[in-house]
Amino acid sequence: MPPLHKLAGVLIVLSVIVGLVAPDAGRGAETVAPAAAPAAPDAVDRSAAPRPPGTPAAREEPPRPSETPAIGAASAVARQVQANELGQIPVIMYHRIVAEPASSLDRTPQELREELTRLAREGYVPITAADLARGWIDVPAGRHPVVLTFDDGTPGHFALDERGVPEPDTAVGVLLEVARRHPGFRPVATFYVNSDPFRMGDRAAEGLRWLVEHGFEVGNHTWSHADLSTLDKAGVQREIGRLEERITAMSGRRSVTLAYPFGARPRRSSWARAKEGEYAFRGIFLAGWRPSASPFHVDFDADSIMRIQSAGKIPDNDCRRYCSAAWLDWLRDHPRERYVSDGDPGTVSFPAGRAGDLAVDYRRYGRAY
Repeated sequence: MPPLHKLAGVLIVLSVIVGLVAPDAGRGAETVAPAAAPAAPDAVDRSAAPRPPGTPAAREEPPRPSETPAIGAASAVARQVQANELGQIPVIMYHRIVAEPASSLDRTPQELREELTRLAREGYVPITAADLARGWIDVPAGRHPVVLTFDDGTPGHFALDERGVPEPDTAVGVLLEVARRHPGFRPVATFYVNSDPFRMGDRAAEGLRWLVEHGFEVGNHTWSHADLSTLDKAGVQREIGRLEERITAMSGRRSVTLAYPFGARPRRSSWARAKEGEYAFRGIFLAGWRPSASPFHVDFDADSIMRIQSAGKIPDNDCRRYCSAAWLDWLRDHPRERYVSDGDPGTVSFPAGRAGDLAVDYRRYGRAY
């Protein structure tokens, strides 16, 4: 097993031991997200993009807590589909996509194809990690958002042939294939890269530009895949800032989100969240092991967004309970705990009994039934 995969496996198992909740334990307790996370420049911010006629205007600034606006009535559509935009959202974490797996973190192209097909059939629609962190979830009524994240920027994630077309058995190629077979399943994902994205060498800039031009997100995963828990402030900021400079130069875009290598947090999250003039993230993602809280939920913490390892119900890393197959089964069997869209990204709809779970910053957009 490659050394990084061994270390990743050990750290992930330790993260489970220290108290992450199991599928049958319901929602966990996290801290309240800041009212206004620092925004990185981003040319594809959907909240500022033109919107179709008849849809609500983009959200204004969040209300001050002292205002505590009243929660409105949900639409007929929200009632009909039993919308629950305070439900949990799976953020699936992939590592290598390879024909011959060498560790439990690896997935074959066929395993990826099967998991994406399951998501499509069960009504999931991919959104980017940036959209989740921003709280901009534009998903048809009755459907469920899912975030697909790929760590380490390996060749199995993305490659272009001589014509500039994605190779078919890469993650991008498989995602495009599944989207063609299942209209409505959006070909969208977030790729967390290091210093040599996808091992593309001289074609890396071409590759990153292709991704952002086709609606994919490129996120920061540090320059050398460093364990940030072992570094001081200067070391953390150097690892993140150096890579951010490279991503911006190659793609023309600043990153909106960061994923910690190994899920290892620095001693202070503020070191990773922002450095003036270099980077500022709307969301930071961990390495496991349960779905994310809704960004509108009081428990959502933008500095500690949970993910789920992609794997079947295998013994490794306690995947019988904590990996993607187990969690997707649990969300299917507990539909009241899953995020169900009302079809309007400008409102947050939910059953009246869940009103206490709505973060105060989103009360003016709240719609209960």
